[in-house]
Amino acid sequence: MSNVVADHLVLLDHLRSILVAVGEAEQVPEESHALFLERFDELLKSLPIDPIESQYLGQDILTQVITRYPQIAHLIPRDLLWFFAGDCLHYLSDEEIDLYQALEERRYEAEQNDEPFDWNQEKQLLAMSAQDSKH
Repeated sequence: MSNVVADHLVLLDHLRSILVAVGEAEQVPEESHALFLERFDELLKSLPIDPIESQYLGQDILTQVITRYPQIAHLIPRDLLWFFAGDCLHYLSDEEIDLYQALEERRYEAEQNDEPFDWNQEKQLLAMSAQDSKH
C-alpha cells in the first residue's frame, strides 16, 4: 500500500469517528446511518486493495456525507475531497484547487528527482506563501 493511500486511510478513519459520534448523538435516523457506516467500511477495506476502483465509491461516500450530514461537512478533510476528485471537487474553492494542483506538481517533481516529499509540509509552505502574496 502506498504512503498516499495510507495517509488517506488515516483521514477516512478520522471522518468515520466523527460520523460515529453524530450517530451516537442521535442527530440522524439510526437505521440509515448504520447502513451508511457499512458502506463507509467497504471503502476502508477496498481502498488499500484497489485504490483506482475505490475512487467512485469514495466520491459517492464523501458527497453523501456532505448532503446527509451538512452539520459536519466542514469537518471533512479537504485532502479527501482532492484525493477522490470527481464530484468532490465541486466542494473545493478555486484557491484550494490551485493549491492542490501546485502540490501535485511538486510531488511529481520530487518523484522524478528521487527526492523525498512531505505532502503536509509542502502544503503548509504553499499555504503560507499564498497568504504572504495576499498581504
